[in-house]
Amino acid sequence: MLKLLALYFFTTLIHVPITEAKIREYNWEVKYEYKSPDCFRKQVITINGLSPGPTILAQQGDTVIVNVKNKLITESFAIHWHGIRQRGTPWSDGTAWVTQCPIGPGDTVTYEFKADRPGTYVYHAHYGMQRTAGLYGSIQVSLPDGVEEPFAYDFDQSILLNDWYHQSTSAQATGLTSIPYMWVGEPQSLLIQGKGKFNCSSVTLPTNICNTTNPECSPYVITVIPGKTYRLRIASLTALSALSFQIEGHKMTVVEADGYNVEPFEVDKLYIYSGETYSVIVKADQDTSRNYWATTNVISRHPNTPPGLAIFNYEPNEPQQSPPTVPPAGPVWNDTADQFAQSQALKARQGYIHSPPPTSDRTLVFLTTQNTINGYTRWAVNNVSLDTPDTPFLIALKYNLPNVMDQTPPPDTYDSLNYDINNVAKNKNATSSTAIYRLKFNTTVDVIMQNANTMKISHSETHPWHLHGHDFWVLGNGIGKFDLKEDTKKFNLVNPVMKNTVPVFPFGWTALRFQADNPGVWAFHCHLEPHFYLGMGVAFEAGVEKVGKLPTFIMGCGQSRGLLN
Repeated sequence: MLKLLALYFFTTLIHVPITEAKIREYNWEVKYEYKSPDCFRKQVITINGLSPGPTILAQQGDTVIVNVKNKLITESFAIHWHGIRQRGTPWSDGTAWVTQCPIGPGDTVTYEFKADRPGTYVYHAHYGMQRTAGLYGSIQVSLPDGVEEPFAYDFDQSILLNDWYHQSTSAQATGLTSIPYMWVGEPQSLLIQGKGKFNCSSVTLPTNICNTTNPECSPYVITVIPGKTYRLRIASLTALSALSFQIEGHKMTVVEADGYNVEPFEVDKLYIYSGETYSVIVKADQDTSRNYWATTNVISRHPNTPPGLAIFNYEPNEPQQSPPTVPPAGPVWNDTADQFAQSQALKARQGYIHSPPPTSDRTLVFLTTQNTINGYTRWAVNNVSLDTPDTPFLIALKYNLPNVMDQTPPPDTYDSLNYDINNVAKNKNATSSTAIYRLKFNTTVDVIMQNANTMKISHSETHPWHLHGHDFWVLGNGIGKFDLKEDTKKFNLVNPVMKNTVPVFPFGWTALRFQADNPGVWAFHCHLEPHFYLGMGVAFEAGVEKVGKLPTFIMGCGQSRGLLN
């Protein structure tokens, strides 16, 4: 009784309402269906017939249960809940070969996790190249009843941005791992909430394969009521492309990034990289007699893909009524300075600052490079390209199966004194390994991401890096080679933004800090699908001995087969 009274007075004093957590349960069937999201008919991985799949809605503290049946017939898969930290449930992270065996054809598994932080998140396939095939969707985690956001809006809507390829994911994967190397190329279309428009007249195809009158590829419509204010939860799950997003004639105010409130700032266009999520506030305060264009364009790569178009529809205008103007031009694709400036504008909102530890216990400096291994093209971190074992890391470490993975630790740094990041490496060869980074539990780790020239002269790329199981502080970024002595003095320890995904710009660096306080094994990788597929990532282990009994649904491959008896 005394405990209940204490809880009552505590929650009354700080004005936090007691809200009963709920169970949010979803039943999904995952299968291939023929769809025409950009008017071109191809096989798409759907959830209950949808791509993007159903939006998961939850409140902070709720338990989410997703029962998933694999009806792909000939393929396995896994689903990652991107931005959900999986505290206490590392086996539900959904990363094939890191935390689980893939879900086999005909199998049904249950993912269960807690929505421990409010914000905007996503889910997607995390096996092979399957994300590119359409297996993805949105997650909205709202605050408990009675708790208000620090920004006001009338309505809330998720918008998922994607690039779209006509080639199958299996064909793409085969080309990437062939000699000669066959690059996936630029996407054919950009999709806004699963809808785009490919120019069918640009190729000779029968109308049953490509038909621009197909209602499946009619523009996505964002309908607004004049005078109202909207929170648009914008996420990118592109396979390759960095994007801009803008709404003709309207300003957007950025208020949230990857689940954290940020100091508001106004933009005409939002730069967004694969794996990132943002909330922007938009007011429907323009001429109500017409509709407006919402557009997305490729940035950071020389675009060979037309813009993605949606309609920003003012009621009571006809939703599909095209705006009377031409779509606004996108930003200059290689204006790195402007893109860099937006990243630097992201700061934690006053009153919502989570202060980072003032120092770190360990510093990892990761040089990311394009390399060759035995004639095959790969991507590497400190000259080591990640291979994953047949038995997932989490299972191997929990059950002490040391022969599953390489035991030589991967390098903490690279020869920064002698490595020239601005030119093609003299020695392009790398090695591959299944070794992982073992972190001391509850310590603070700094990771410095350093971009360099690829195997093409005067060429470096933007790489968005995503950390599973944690959020990190973005302490700083810059162009050029990171100086461990001088640049650390410039770290923002006052109001750094926390994120789970961050871009590293061409020939540039980004500094992160996180606490290894979540027991398990967690992937940290480039979120561009072909890059991670070719080894551009690492895995971190911390406190695996603290992980509870592993559920059997994650087993059934490699040496874990013997654990099912």
